[in-house]
Amino acid sequence: MDVGSILDLDITGVAHGGVFVARHEGRVVFVPDAIPGERIRARLTETSKKSFWRAEALEVLDAAPARRPHVWAPADIGVPPDERPGGADFGHIELDAQRALKLDVVRDALARIGRLDIPATMSAAAPLHDDTGAVLAEETPDGTGWRTRVSLHVGDDGRVGPYAQRSHRIVPVDSLPLATPALERALEGVRSAQPGRIDLVQPADGRVRVVPRPAGQRSDAAREVVLEQAAGRSFRVDAGGFWQVHRLAAHTLAGVVSQRLREVAGDEPAVDPDGWHLDLYGGVGLFAATLGGLGGESARITSVESDERATEHAGHNLADWVGARAETARVDRWVSALRASATERERQRLARGVVLLDPPRSGAGRQVAEDVAALGPRTIVYVACDPVALARDLATFRETGYVTDRVDALDLFPNSHHVEAVAVLRHE
Repeated sequence: MDVGSILDLDITGVAHGGVFVARHEGRVVFVPDAIPGERIRARLTETSKKSFWRAEALEVLDAAPARRPHVWAPADIGVPPDERPGGADFGHIELDAQRALKLDVVRDALARIGRLDIPATMSAAAPLHDDTGAVLAEETPDGTGWRTRVSLHVGDDGRVGPYAQRSHRIVPVDSLPLATPALERALEGVRSAQPGRIDLVQPADGRVRVVPRPAGQRSDAAREVVLEQAAGRSFRVDAGGFWQVHRLAAHTLAGVVSQRLREVAGDEPAVDPDGWHLDLYGGVGLFAATLGGLGGESARITSVESDERATEHAGHNLADWVGARAETARVDRWVSALRASATERERQRLARGVVLLDPPRSGAGRQVAEDVAALGPRTIVYVACDPVALARDLATFRETGYVTDRVDALDLFPNSHHVEAVAVLRHE
C-alpha cells in the first residue's frame, strides 16, 4: 500500500516512543493518538520499511473507556494531524491508564530488550510537605500545570510555537496546559524577530524568565544564575541549563534514591562515610547532594559532568561537604581513566562507595557500565529517562554480576509518553 492510503485498524498495544500498535495483514503499524482496545481510522505516512509501517490517526471508530477530551485542545484527534502540536502525546488518556501503559512499556523493555525478569512499579510525583506535614505542592488531578521549563521554536517567518507531532513544522498555540500557570500566562507576550528558540523558565523564586536563543548565537540570558529547590536545599543553575522540568521531579527523585539506598543497605550505612562516592553525569549536583545528605559532611563525593558551567555550579552547590569536588570531563573517559589508574587505597574506598549514574536518553552504554562495575562499588544507582536504554544497561550490569530486585518507574512527565525510572544494584 502507498503513503496516504486509509485503513481501519484495531489497536492492540503500546510501544516505546508514544505510539500504539496495530496490524494490517500481519504487518505492524505504529499509530499515535490511539489507545489499546480502540478501532480507529488512520492514514499511512510511511510504508518504506518491510517490518513496519507508520500511520496517523484520523478518527476514533470505537473508543476505549480511558479516552477523554485531550487536555490540550489543539492536539485533540478532531484536529488535522499536521496541525496537532507535539509534547502531550498521552493527553487523550485518563491519567491512571497513562501510567499503566507507561509501566507496560518499562516492563516490556526489561523483558524483551534486557532479557531481565525484574519487577517494576509505577508511582506519581511525590507531594511536597512542610515541617508540619502540610502539603505545599502536589500533582494536579489531570496531570497538567507541571512544566517549569518550556521550549518554543521560532521560524524564519517569525511564527512561534512548539513543533507539530513528529515534525519540525511550527504550530502557533495560545495555551500551554502542561506548563505552570505563570508560564502559560507568559506565552501571551512571547515575540521574536530572530529564528531559533525561546525558552520560558520559572525557577524556584516564581518569576518567569523569557530566554531567547537565536539560531547560531550565544544567549546571555541563558547564563543567568537562578536558584532551584530540592530535598530542602538550594541549587544554583543557569536559566538555560539542565534542571528537571516537573516542579516536583527533583524532590521526588532525590527522595526515591535516598529511600532505596536505605532499603538495600539494611543495617549498614546507606552511604558509607569512609567510601568514595561518584555522581556521574552529575549536572549541578542534585544527586551528589543526595549522597552527601546520607553520608555526612566529610563524605568523599566526586561529581563528573561534561558541561563546564554545570560543573562550576556543582562546586558551589556541594560546598557544605568538605570531601566533595566537581570535575568537568566526559564520563566515559573519566571512568575509564579511573579504572586504569586507581590506587589500591582508592579501590578500597570505591568498594565501600555508591556510584550513581544519571545518563542522557541514550543511556550510559556498555563501556561505561563495564568500567563502573570494574571499580567494584558496593552499590550502583541508575536513574533513567529512557526504558530501552535502562534495559540495555541493566543487562550489561547483570553480566558483570550487579543486579537489582526492582525498578521504580516514576510518572514525572504526565500526559506525555516519557517516564523516569530508578534502579539500585548490588553485586550478587
